[in-house]
Amino acid sequence: MSNVAVLMEASESKQSALPPPRRGKRTTMGRDEQQRSRSSSSDQTRETASRHEPSVDPDSAEHLLTAACLGQRIKRLRLKRSMGLVELGKLTGLSASFLSQLETGRVVPTLRNLARISLVFAKDLSYFFEAEEQSVFRVQRKKDRVRLTMGASKPSYLTESFGILVPEGGLRPCMAEFLPGDEIEAFVPERYSGVEMVYVLNGSLEFQRNGDQHELHQHDLMYVSGETPRTYHCSGDSPVQALIISFDEESGAMRRAKKY
Repeated sequence: MSNVAVLMEASESKQSALPPPRRGKRTTMGRDEQQRSRSSSSDQTRETASRHEPSVDPDSAEHLLTAACLGQRIKRLRLKRSMGLVELGKLTGLSASFLSQLETGRVVPTLRNLARISLVFAKDLSYFFEAEEQSVFRVQRKKDRVRLTMGASKPSYLTESFGILVPEGGLRPCMAEFLPGDEIEAFVPERYSGVEMVYVLNGSLEFQRNGDQHELHQHDLMYVSGETPRTYHCSGDSPVQALIISFDEESGAMRRAKKY
């Protein structure tokens, strides 16, 4: 036998002696790697989703804006200058209707619009977000109050609101003057959750609730639920003046939120 033949025979015998390849182990390791890859991808997806979730509660943000009382502060500055909404609108470039919605809390001003208003009243932007002092002392002059005529077809009474003195909500005082005359319709106040106190300063006031009629005279005091259907009417020949204070169970901001 030649040397070449001997070498070929020895090579074949070595190959036949080698153990067969362990295919199962490689397949198992491949599956483990795939599972680890899927698990890692899932963890990354959850981490990305958690980063996009808002960490600030939207309700807390709304409460912060409500607590700042931006509209009420703007209204106090305006009334302190005896300035109307139209005049303030001309100075700021904002419409009177927008300013009215701003003061009543129906809209929230942008920083740009708030800056315009602050420049008119020579205030820093920080003024609108500073905590107000707990001690309260406010004075409203008679010349600064506005008398409003109320009534449908014909005026039935005049009112002067003192609410600007207590902007914190929960208390709405006003001075009401009921006009005499049989042809004048009785005044029907709004119904709300709370109570109403009426103190007659002078004259005679006819009060009806649930079909029952009552007569209130000078210095008489009445306390009634704000949810009670009721009417007021001057029963004498002279106008009746009365101090009416509404005690709300809800703050002004909460009532506006429910209304709008």
